Order: sequence, then C-alpha cells, then structure tokens
Amino acid sequence: MKNNFSNTPIGRLRAVGILEGLSFLLLLGIAMPLKYMAGIPEAVKYTGWAHGLLFVLYIGAVIQAAIEHNWSFKKITISLLASLFPFGPFLIDGKLKEEEDAARNAAVRKVA
Repeated sequence: MKNNFSNTPIGRLRAVGILEGLSFLLLLGIAMPLKYMAGIPEAVKYTGWAHGLLFVLYIGAVIQAAIEHNWSFKKITISLLASLFPFGPFLIDGKLKEEEDAARNAAVRKVA
C-alpha cells in the first residue's frame, strides 16, 4: 500500500490529523461506552492518553504548517477547531491535500 502522506509540514499535519481523529472517535465511540456501560475505566485511561498525545502533536503540526506556508488567521483557526469536533480532521483533509499538491507542484516548477 502506498503512503499518501508526504514528508512535508502539510503531509505530517494530514497524517497526525487522521490519527488524532481516529483516536477521538475511538475515545467517544468505544472507550467511553466501555467505561460507563461496562465498568471498564481502563479503556478511557489508555485511549485518552493516546488521544491527548496525538492532540498535542496535531497542534504542533498546525503551527509548523502555518509558519511554513504563511497561513491566514482564519485557516489556522479552522485547522485548530477541526480537532475539537468528531470527524473534523477528516473534513479538512481534502483541502490540506489540495494545498499539499499545489505546494509540491510549485516546488517542481521552481526547480525546473
């Protein structure tokens, strides 16, 4: 399987965003019901810890991409808010992919 994420700030943001989004869905959809309906608090403990780490990495990736690509305040805000909503990182991934492709094409034109 081909890796669809490049080793650029936006590529790293996309990869971390997908992982962060998945961890959030696991936390809300599996771990929380296990804790409150099945009495298994460990599910939230470990899933929450992983989600917290990925959330911090996501914030760092947004900051890195924003600095590298001179993002507007609006774009930074949307990217940060996406991490607070279920499915948010998945919804902005398409736009990030377009920007990543445009940046890659611009770099190729510069070299040529």
